[in-house]
Amino acid sequence: MPSIAVYPGSFDPITLGHLDIIARATKVVDELHVVVVHNPGKTPRFSSAERVELIRASLAEHGIHSNAKVIVDTLDSGLLVNYCRMVGASVLVKGFRSNVDLDYELPMAQVNRDLAGVETIFIPADPQHGHVSSSLVKQVADLEGSVTKYVPQAVARALATSAVNRKK
Repeated sequence: MPSIAVYPGSFDPITLGHLDIIARATKVVDELHVVVVHNPGKTPRFSSAERVELIRASLAEHGIHSNAKVIVDTLDSGLLVNYCRMVGASVLVKGFRSNVDLDYELPMAQVNRDLAGVETIFIPADPQHGHVSSSLVKQVADLEGSVTKYVPQAVARALATSAVNRKK
């Protein structure tokens, strides 16, 4: 039986840490859905469509299609577990950088299991990327700092354009 997993996130923007989690997840599942989800608590820099394109460009840039089938999609409304049911996924993949991330994610994992029997697999961040967040990357880019150590090239270009446009 093929294993299908969903890796949800706002991915605004996708970072090298996200790509690391994707690459590692593809080693243990047959199919991975990377899903851009709407977070009502955040105001995104990039539209859902732009984030999907940045994810696809980043996956191609880093050659992450060879280990497993990776599908990039969006979920703009509704429960994530309903998306999981729709695609036949029994597992959610979540990366975490510290106990703060775990404290935030654990209750959601328990509710997702309770609602739909969907289990959550937590993958710890590589220490090289453990201090990087999308919010921090956007802040550095807005202040005209280099983010090339934290994001794929396609994202660095998009952030540079975004930062210039925000100043106008």
